[in-house]
Amino acid sequence: GQKQFRRYYQDATRRKGDTAENLISLLERRLDMVVYRMKFVPTIFAARQFVNHGHIRVNGQKVNIPSYMVKDGDVIEVKEKSRELPVVLDAQALQERDVPEYMDVDFKTMKGTYVRSPAMADVPYPVVMEPNLVIEFYSR
Repeated sequence: GQKQFRRYYQDATRRKGDTAENLISLLERRLDMVVYRMKFVPTIFAARQFVNHGHIRVNGQKVNIPSYMVKDGDVIEVKEKSRELPVVLDAQALQERDVPEYMDVDFKTMKGTYVRSPAMADVPYPVVMEPNLVIEFYSR
């Protein structure tokens, strides 16, 4: 976890613009995070496992790597055989199925399009995050 996060941090510092924004954007493009944000499964942990077990297609191809980086315009879908799994049905039962505006999801077909990388203000974090503190920690 920490090694991989350090790689994201280093990548974020190499890119143009604000390091905190870049870091958030990189983390939000991970396939497991996208599957979670699209509300195909109820938790980020379920999303990671769901991807690992081969239940997700990106642009029609099976991708089973949670850290796979999704690109703008990619179509993410739950494989047809996987749509009746309890974890998917659990997510469908959730009252809160708000999908961020940088994604477009059709729950009938279980397909979503990653429209664009988000700005920090777009990202629905459950707590107010202090990315600058994270950056300070990793820049040591």
